[in-house]
Amino acid sequence: MHAFSKRHIGPSQDEKKAMLAEIGVDSIDELMELTVPKDIRLKNELNIDTALTEKQYLDHIGDLAVKNKVFKSYIGLGYSETNVPPVIQRNILENPGWYTAYTPYQAEIAQGRLEALLNFQTMIMDLTGLEIANASLLDESTAAAEAMIMFFNARARKDVKAGKNKFFVSEFTYPQTIDVIKGRAKHLGIELVFGDPTNYDLTDDTIFGALVQYPDVYGRVKDLRGFVDKATKQNVKVAVAADIMSLVLLEAPGKMGVDVVCGSTQRFGVPMGYGGPHAAYFATRESYKRHIPGRIIGVSKDADGNVAYRMALQTREQHIKRDRATSNICTAQALLAVMAGMYAVYHGPEGLKYIAQNIHNQTATIHQSIEKAGYKVLHDDYFDTLWIETPEGLTCQQLKTVAEEHHINLRYINENQFSISVGERTNDAEVEGLVSVLGLAAKETKIDVEFISAKVNQDLARKNPILTHEVFNSYHSETKMMRYMKWLENKDLSLVHSMIALGSCTMKLNAAAQLMPITWPEFSNLHPFAPVNQATGYHEMIKGLEKDLCEITGFHAMSMQPNSGAQGEYAGLMAIKAYHESNGDSQRNICLIPSSAHGTNPASAVMAGFKVVVTKCDEAGNIDIEDLRKNAEKHSDKLGAIMVTYPSTHGVFEAGIKEITQIIHDHGGQVYMDGANMNAQVGLTNPGNIGADVCHLNLHKTFAIPHGGGGPGMGPIGVAKHLAPFIPGSPLVEGVGGEKAIHAISGAPYGSALILLISYAYIKMLGTKGLKHSTEIAIVNANYIKARLSKHYPILYSGENNTVGHEMILDCREFKRTAGIEVADIAKRLIDYGFHSPTVSFPVAGTLMIEPTESEDTGELDRFCEAMINIRKEIQYIEDGHADQDSNLLKNAPHTAECMINQDWKYDYSPKEAAYPLEYLVRNKFWAPVRRIDDAFGDRNLMCSCPAISSYDTEEEEAFA
Repeated sequence: MHAFSKRHIGPSQDEKKAMLAEIGVDSIDELMELTVPKDIRLKNELNIDTALTEKQYLDHIGDLAVKNKVFKSYIGLGYSETNVPPVIQRNILENPGWYTAYTPYQAEIAQGRLEALLNFQTMIMDLTGLEIANASLLDESTAAAEAMIMFFNARARKDVKAGKNKFFVSEFTYPQTIDVIKGRAKHLGIELVFGDPTNYDLTDDTIFGALVQYPDVYGRVKDLRGFVDKATKQNVKVAVAADIMSLVLLEAPGKMGVDVVCGSTQRFGVPMGYGGPHAAYFATRESYKRHIPGRIIGVSKDADGNVAYRMALQTREQHIKRDRATSNICTAQALLAVMAGMYAVYHGPEGLKYIAQNIHNQTATIHQSIEKAGYKVLHDDYFDTLWIETPEGLTCQQLKTVAEEHHINLRYINENQFSISVGERTNDAEVEGLVSVLGLAAKETKIDVEFISAKVNQDLARKNPILTHEVFNSYHSETKMMRYMKWLENKDLSLVHSMIALGSCTMKLNAAAQLMPITWPEFSNLHPFAPVNQATGYHEMIKGLEKDLCEITGFHAMSMQPNSGAQGEYAGLMAIKAYHESNGDSQRNICLIPSSAHGTNPASAVMAGFKVVVTKCDEAGNIDIEDLRKNAEKHSDKLGAIMVTYPSTHGVFEAGIKEITQIIHDHGGQVYMDGANMNAQVGLTNPGNIGADVCHLNLHKTFAIPHGGGGPGMGPIGVAKHLAPFIPGSPLVEGVGGEKAIHAISGAPYGSALILLISYAYIKMLGTKGLKHSTEIAIVNANYIKARLSKHYPILYSGENNTVGHEMILDCREFKRTAGIEVADIAKRLIDYGFHSPTVSFPVAGTLMIEPTESEDTGELDRFCEAMINIRKEIQYIEDGHADQDSNLLKNAPHTAECMINQDWKYDYSPKEAAYPLEYLVRNKFWAPVRRIDDAFGDRNLMCSCPAISSYDTEEEEAFA
């Protein structure tokens, strides 16, 4: 029983036999033969190392950890040493009740997470001084690029006609952000102009927007008001990328008239993790509420009039707008945003001010001290970063040698200039040590350090109180904080309660052994721009993961940089674009996308500069090959790519996939494969074998990184040999990307490197046999559910042999006609049965898409099937005329404990039928905290900050205790 595969894969041997019998096959091999087309099956087993046990893996990763050298980091550039409050680390980051939850599309069972994200939004709106904030983005660099694109998309028609297409970027912006912006602007028709915001006149009528760093790359705190006034007069919209901790002491940029403030919340209690994951923030004016990228959490009400939270306005907007979407962002960094918000809740305004002031005091102390050794600080106004010139005769290379001998990393700018950025973790002894080392380098034997208290520039200091809402002023003891987080956690349904059978989302086991190393300091406390020789353990892990993923996908090379699936799509398409351009084929700008594709596909294609041409699907849900051929021929000279998902978005292994890829190649195009459904391929087939040229991998799906309530995720891309030269590079770390690397896709060279450890562990502990068997059981489980539910619901699509891949679609469209029941009613009724709904109305409206994964055992699958079968009986009861079509068990779902106990029962069915329709619920009942939420009310009355009165008070805390 030491094999990890037995921990990861749910069904026992006896259960597998029973499931195969229900499906109607004699063996797993027979089912695979029926399901996966013969011409795409792998001829050989994967060449992956022998599976490690959990103990062996933890010993192995421990050996890699000690190869990392965690020096004291003063590098800055948006990444700072921070303290993760242990109460938050233990109760959120390491708690499966928080990290295994899904994106809050079913808001009634995500109220805790939604409230925590509302705290985050409130914090951001308060510190930035703006009217609306989203629930996080991927990182600071991409958030700044999203600001540019938002301004571009929101231009008035007259400005579009007038060719207003230039975007000003301060030359003092972080270099990684500049690189990401260059890549994003390239194919959107945006021309970048660079300059010093203090003297740039902005009189060019074709400039539509601007980006300024605050404090800037050298740490200077400059008054933005003059630049903003000039911009406003020229109708130029201004975005500010701001250090969130500095805004505790400095005036909110929103009060200076800017239109967007964005940045990273990493220093609010989230470890550096060699680059991520961290929650970016994005705040803007209410006038941009229809343009803002990402998700907004809003306040609404439920069927009983209680306050309830939900995702507002642009929920899954890519699936609606497709190639007209304003962004391809479909995930956030929810778990990290929750941590950052809780950091503010725990410390409160006074605690944050203490931390920020201490950082500034230490910076001022270093400033005063090192000038005694001949160093020259090149500016007076700073928060945490000093821009310094070395004494005469001392080069930065000489300083670097001395500093690294004492395990200190600084940022070296040129031959005689460097910078020091102070973080929360810096203590007084370390300040003295740093000063001593700088003195040693300057050949000063002794420098007396006098700790001082200093004020930031009073002209730019914040005048008003911060974080006045009671949620930030109530939970400062660990006991209160622990109970508050548990109170929120109890409102959410996650994998700790039941299976989450979402199509294309693959909610499998996130094993504890896989997650343990992410909190080890050797991995969590490393700066992404630390010298490469200090990250040997990381690089061994990353190279090992790249090698294994290349073997799994059949590709030549991997880029680990994209930090979400949507980023992976964009990176892959940009690599294809660069490849065509290198061949003199820049006219190849047509991207064929099947009508069944994920909504982010067309959005990503447009961002990468492609024109989308939609191709048809046939009645069986497969790509219409003749329509595809016709479009490929029609656009042959301009065909750049196709984006295809395999197995299809409909959950079927299309037999014609090789013919499809050949058609594209015959007409000079490249094949981009969406890796959302890799969980049905690993060990059986792969994208390279099928004929794809590039594929992104959702590591938070197939490779077991937790979904975290809506993020983090990772979306690395695998590419064929001819595309390898074009994978994204990094402006700050050598050796990243190909010889002709495209611009950076995210700020850090390896994206959210910390969580790559999880997928590395998944592969190492499953090994060749375990990886393949996981895929097989995912397909077995899906076909078992199909066999059980097909007697009660129509199955929309099946393969040639009447099997499905790893997911399946129930057709619920007829119920609207026969019983007045929408698919959303089924989703809400499932909550009463203790289950999260499958995917609602995607890829076909009025359907449910179910993906059980390999981690669920037969008992759990049966429990889910019994719930679905019983709901079908409830629908039949309505169809037979025994229940009102407008008021019934489904229309009134979910039912809360409050509606059972605290008000008159007004329905034609009993409370027992509502709350305990099946026997298992008596033993294990999950109560939804709110009734059905009024979505329309929330959109009409948008509120995206905490209500004036908290819903958690002392009485409830006492009752909890």
